[in-house]
Amino acid sequence: MTSLHSPDLAARSLAALWHPCTQMARAAVTPPLAIARGEGPWLFDLEGRRYFDANSSWWVNLFGHSDAGIRAAITHQLETLPHVMLAGCTHAPAVELAEKLAALTGGALGHAFFASDGASAVEIALKMSFHSWRNRGLADKREFVCLRNGYHGETIGALAVTDVAVFRDAYDPLLMRAHIVESPDARQDPDAEARALADLRRVLAERRGHVAALIIEPLVQCAAGMAMHEPSYLRAVRALCDEFEIHLIADEIAVGCGRSGTFFAFEQGECGWPDFITLSKGISGGTLPLSLVLTTETVYQSFWSEQVGRGFLHSHSYTGNALACAAANAVLDRFAADQVLEKNRAQARLLAEAFAPLASDPRVAHLRQRGMILAFDVREPGERFAERFHLAARAHELLIRPIGGTVYLMPPYLIDAPTAQFLFQAVMATLAEVLDAA
Repeated sequence: MTSLHSPDLAARSLAALWHPCTQMARAAVTPPLAIARGEGPWLFDLEGRRYFDANSSWWVNLFGHSDAGIRAAITHQLETLPHVMLAGCTHAPAVELAEKLAALTGGALGHAFFASDGASAVEIALKMSFHSWRNRGLADKREFVCLRNGYHGETIGALAVTDVAVFRDAYDPLLMRAHIVESPDARQDPDAEARALADLRRVLAERRGHVAALIIEPLVQCAAGMAMHEPSYLRAVRALCDEFEIHLIADEIAVGCGRSGTFFAFEQGECGWPDFITLSKGISGGTLPLSLVLTTETVYQSFWSEQVGRGFLHSHSYTGNALACAAANAVLDRFAADQVLEKNRAQARLLAEAFAPLASDPRVAHLRQRGMILAFDVREPGERFAERFHLAARAHELLIRPIGGTVYLMPPYLIDAPTAQFLFQAVMATLAEVLDAA
């Protein structure tokens, strides 16, 4: 008979699964939390205890768990067409989703190419960039530039433009060599942006004619500990990419879909659009795996040919899955009909007001916020801080996973004043407990 008790299911999970982003030897000491169901911002374990999903289940959930509108869209699609291959066929959910996303860019970007996850979308953008230059007779433009401490995924191509040692180092011998330039991380010093731009200009000048693209996470480098920079950096980067005639890839997998305060984070640069945008995570509202790449007409036309080899021959079996596209359409319909971005600005203010006392707390530094992303750094976190904080928070009805010594919240868009205060009190109680025990 199937076990329905948390300790039993956790033990079975450890025996049967290889959990992601997990050292399994540690998981044996700190077993996974067995979740039975979700409702709104809350997750419930098998004994009925609840936990506020403060990190939106790895930044994917927008409107809460088991959202009625998204669930209805998936159910309707399931009853008509769950999936058909997108090579040689098409279907309404994919077409409608691509049209809506292009409209959100004012038609500057489009030609949506679908994939399953964020790293795959990055792989597609990298391949498209190189292949586009090659098709235009510029095959020497095959190098990529990325930012210090940037993160773009863990497949081989995406990992090559990632600079997070814990993910990259073991596989470094397998990776192509990217140029890593300084980050505009505002925590470093007031001149971080200027220094980063000077370093970028240096690399682009030295490798002129060889660089295909620069890839960035607009406004927030999430895996770097929610390192934030100003929109002015986006304007300067767009200008440099134009000057040196390279593509700009905006990796919006984490920061898109309203997280930063606008639907696309890059919008806040007010400098036009990048040559590629990658989206995933929130696009399906935390329900089904889906990612995509949007690009320009210029890039698209560079592949237009009767020669098969000049086409973009990338695919996977579930490309443009109808169920996932239906979920994503429901997400975009919610943005259009429910003033989500305006409501998010109000919710972001509630979070800022609730966490304002941290600005003068001597235990923390760099309290910062960009839209619905709020973070702070613990000055003396001690050993295994993230693990200890995560475990202690459960007792305070909080599911949260710090990054190193950075505590952050990226909650579903369901914040009212009492919820913001609950989050502040739960974080403070957890912080006190963890630091007092260190």
